[in-house]
Parts: sequence; C-alpha cells; structure tokens
Amino acid sequence: MKKNVIVGQSGGPTAVINASLYGVVYEALNREDSFGTVYGMINGIEGFLADYYMDMEPLERSGELELIKNTPGSYLGSCRYKLPEDLEDAVYPQLFEKFQALNIGYFFYIGGNDSMDTVSKLSRYAQKISSDIRVIGIPKTIDNDLIETDHTPGFGSAAKYIASTVREIAIDASVYDNKKSVTIVEIMGRHAGWLAAASVLARKFEGDNPVLIYLPESNFDQDAFIDKVKETLECTPNLVVCISEGIHDKNGTFVCELASDVGVDAFGHKMLTGSGKYLENLVKERIGVKVRSIELNVCQRCSSSMLSKTDQKEAIASGAYGVKCALEGETGKMIAFKRVKGAPYTIDYVTADVNKVCNQEKTVPAQWITKDGTDIGEDFIAYARPLIQGEVTIPMEDGVPKFAYRKTH
Repeated sequence: MKKNVIVGQSGGPTAVINASLYGVVYEALNREDSFGTVYGMINGIEGFLADYYMDMEPLERSGELELIKNTPGSYLGSCRYKLPEDLEDAVYPQLFEKFQALNIGYFFYIGGNDSMDTVSKLSRYAQKISSDIRVIGIPKTIDNDLIETDHTPGFGSAAKYIASTVREIAIDASVYDNKKSVTIVEIMGRHAGWLAAASVLARKFEGDNPVLIYLPESNFDQDAFIDKVKETLECTPNLVVCISEGIHDKNGTFVCELASDVGVDAFGHKMLTGSGKYLENLVKERIGVKVRSIELNVCQRCSSSMLSKTDQKEAIASGAYGVKCALEGETGKMIAFKRVKGAPYTIDYVTADVNKVCNQEKTVPAQWITKDGTDIGEDFIAYARPLIQGEVTIPMEDGVPKFAYRKTH
C-alpha cells in the first residue's frame, strides 16, 4: 500500500515559501506511482494536532497550484509552535498516532531555524520508536541565517526588495539637496545582518547612498554613530543610513530596548522594533538636522512585486528535491544549497543533517563588514548579487495581483 505525504509551513512567511510548497506538492502529485494522497497541514504542526489539514490534489486540477507558486505568505497558514525538548512528552505519541491514522510515510516541513528544530525532534522520535516515516526539512528564511547551506530561499527576494526600495528612498531623499537631511531605514535582522547588508546593492556608484550600513555583527556605539553622521553630512547632505533592527551596544543591549521594553515570542526571541525611531530622535537631539526613520517591516518579506526569479526557481527546486531524497530513503535532513565555484553562478542541491542545523545561526562574516562596522565590502556584493537576478511576471486581475487564497477551515 502506497504511503501518503503531508507538508506544512512554519514561522515567518517569505515571498517564495509557497514556491517551495509548490515544489513539494507538484513533485509528489506527479509521482503517483510512489505516493498516495498528498495532504497539507493547516497552520503547521499546531494545526495538525487539532486535525486541520487538507487534500492538495484538487488544487492541481483547478489550476490553483500554479497561482500558489507566485503567491507570497504561507498558503497553508503558519504557526510558531515549539515541540517539547523531552521526547517522552505525550505530544509525540499523539502526533505519530495521527500520522498512522492517515497512513503518512513522508513528512515535509518548510521553515527556518525553529522549524528545523521541529524536523529534528520528529525524526529523532521516529528513530526512537522505529517508525519508518521519513522527515525532511525544506529551508526558508529571509534572514539567511541557516547554517550548512550557502543561502536560503526567501533571502534573494527580500534582498531584491530591500535594494530596490532603498534605491527609491535614496532618490527621493536627493530631491532637496540644498539642506542637510538624514533618512534612517530600519531593516529586519535580529542577530544576523544579511538583509541590512543587502541595502549595499542599492548603490549606483562608489560613495552613493546608503553611505552608512550597520549590522548586529558589530557593536554599535551611539557617540561614534553621531560623529560619523556629522562627518558624512559634509560630503553627502542627503544622507541615507541603513540599520538592522537588532543593532546593539557592546553590552548586548539592543538599541530598541533603550527606547522601550520589548516582548518575546513563543520561542523566547525578543520582538525587536524601534531602533530607527530611537536613532531618529538621537540625530534630531544631537545634530539638529531634518531626519526621518522608515521601518520596512513586513513588506520586505511579503512583497511579490520584486520577486527574484533565481530565488523562486531555487525554492521550487528545493521542495522537489526534498521529495526525491525522501523517496530514496533519506530522513532527518534539510535540503541545502552548495555553491559551485567559478562563473556563471551555479548551485548543487544537497542534504544536511538537520540536527547540525537547528538552533544555530549563520552571521555575516566579519571580513565582509568594513570601515569600522559602517559599511559592506565587495565580498558580500559578489555573494548576494546573483541571488537577486531575474524577474517574475505575476498574473494580474483588475489591475492588482492575482493570488491564491485558501478558505479558512
């Protein structure tokens, strides 16, 4: 009897997380000689525990699956549910009883660091009870902070959006160049500054805006920042500064914490926002020039208007490759990208031990951060530029994007 497939999405969405979903579902549905029913978990593992799931096959017949490929966000819905550390917890037999009832033989989870933690725990529990369920993680995260892979699906499109938007902001800021002004752009990134670093791709020439870029990989000093802004304003009167939301001082205190208390999410991560506004007030107080702060917020992860064709292609391929690997017997693995040296840009699809991936973060290499922590070097540009190449044509309806929508359960 053929085993069934189940796939879910978890954590923060990206512009291409649904492209990975498409890759898994399309590949599994088109190997009907190998698989039975292909199910989708509604709201991840948390929703599955409440018996929320759907048959994905009708989506292919209706044409909805093709729309899903270009739809941002998480089509199946997401969750931030942390499985217990103790594999003796009652939730594990409960989950595997549900898998057995649905004849599940293949489990795919699309997500970032915390999602890979779920993949790790489920694969270890399966091994513990001698279950033959194959558990595979499909990577995603705009933060690009998963180890054991060159980069992650989602980062390329977010980087393209950031570079494009910051270029627009810089052009807008240059309209009135007879008066000094500072524009501070706050970009997502708690401990890893990959996204803020991508703002360097907005530059048209050496010395162009954004002139100053600050990442959480370097300690942030307020006095040095103010001195640098004063100095830079002398040659760039319409200054654009890009910062990661997670910039912090030498004691590890986030800049946003200086403005107000911050909460935490289900995984204990601090919810960071407000660094740009704090620095806006600091510049206003210390320098007295016109200053504004802009928080890109969720648009950098959900916008489909600047999808990277490279990113979408790799997201689809990673989902399909995960199905292939599971069928060949792999489990407890995350799909990863290995960059092939030389030009043109090429990657190989490989697998990584998910137990090595989860609960770790990949940060921007120190040697890629230049000018005493205020700029990004050529090594990053060479790394990131291939990931933002190519455009995706989004289907339109009545002048707005035509996306896939799932009726709520």
